[in-house]
Amino acid sequence: MNRKNMALLISLLFCIQYSSGQNKKNNESDQLLSETADKACKCVDSINAKNKPKDILSKEISKCINTQTAAYQLGAKLMSIKELEKDAKEVDGRKQINIYYELNEESDEYKKYYFEIERYMRAHCTPLKTKMSASGDDNEAFKPTNLQAIEYYNQAIEETKKENYKKAILLYNKCVAVDPTFVNAWDNLGLCYRRIKEYDKSIASYNKSLEINPNGLMPLQNLGIVYRYKLDYLNAIKSYEKLALIDKNNPEVYFGLGQVYAMDLKEYEKGLDNICKAYNLYIVQKSPYRTDAELLISQLFKEMKNAGKETTFDEILKKNNISTK
Repeated sequence: MNRKNMALLISLLFCIQYSSGQNKKNNESDQLLSETADKACKCVDSINAKNKPKDILSKEISKCINTQTAAYQLGAKLMSIKELEKDAKEVDGRKQINIYYELNEESDEYKKYYFEIERYMRAHCTPLKTKMSASGDDNEAFKPTNLQAIEYYNQAIEETKKENYKKAILLYNKCVAVDPTFVNAWDNLGLCYRRIKEYDKSIASYNKSLEINPNGLMPLQNLGIVYRYKLDYLNAIKSYEKLALIDKNNPEVYFGLGQVYAMDLKEYEKGLDNICKAYNLYIVQKSPYRTDAELLISQLFKEMKNAGKETTFDEILKKNNISTK
C-alpha cells in the first residue's frame, strides 16, 4: 500500500541539524505538556494489560493519549495568543482571533500534538514502560494445569517484579521441574538469565520454549536480543528472520534487524531501511515504541550526514513513504 506517512520526523532532524536550544519550550508550555501527559499516563495505569496482545494494548494506550491530545492542542494554541494578536484583524473595533483547532486524527496538525505527548510519556510514564514491556500471551494452547507449578510461577513473577532475578530463577526452575511444558515459565527464565548476563542459559531456556511452541513470538523476539549481547550477530539476524516468517507485520522484526545492521554492523543504509519499516508499522499499530524508531532514525541521520550520505538517507525515507517536508 502506497501510503504517505506524514510523521513529522522533520522536528527531530531539525534538532540535529541546528542547535538544540532552538527546540526548547518556555516553562508554561513544558508545564502544559507535563500535566497533559500525566493525565494520559494515569489512564494507561488503569489499563489491565494481563495476557493482552501488544497490538490491542497499543490501541488502548493510544486512546488514553487521544483523550488528552485535543486539550493539549487547544492549550498550546491559547498560549500563543499574543503572537496571534499581532496579525489579528479588527472587527467592530475589536480584534478578532481565529484559532484553528484540528480534530482529525490522521492530519499532520493533530499528529504533531499527539506525538509530543507520546514522546513525553515514553520518557517519563513508568506505567507505559511497564505495560509495553509485558509480553502478550501467545501461548493460549499451552495453559498450565498443575496447581503446584502455577504456585511456583506466581511466586517467581513477584520476585521478577522486584528484580530478584536469582530467586525468581530458582522458582521458575521448580515450576518447569513440575511441569516441563510450562511455556511462559521457560520464557521468563530466558528473561531472568539474560538480566543476570547468563546468556547461554537464557538461549537454552528460549529454545526449550520453542521446542514446546515453535511459533512462540516471545522467545523468537528475545533470542535476537540475547544473541546481540553475545555479539553473535548472524544468529540474531536469523532469529528475527524466523520471527518474520511467523509474523511479517511484527515491527519488532524490523526494529531488531535495524539495530543489528545499524548499531552493530555499521551497515547504516540497510539498518535505516529496516528501522523505517518498523516505524511505519508502529504508527499503524499506534504503538508508543514509534518514538524509539524515531530516535534511531534521527541518530542514523547524524551518522549518514557525517559520512556525506544525506541524499541516500532522504532516498531511503522516501522509499518508505516517510516525509520530512
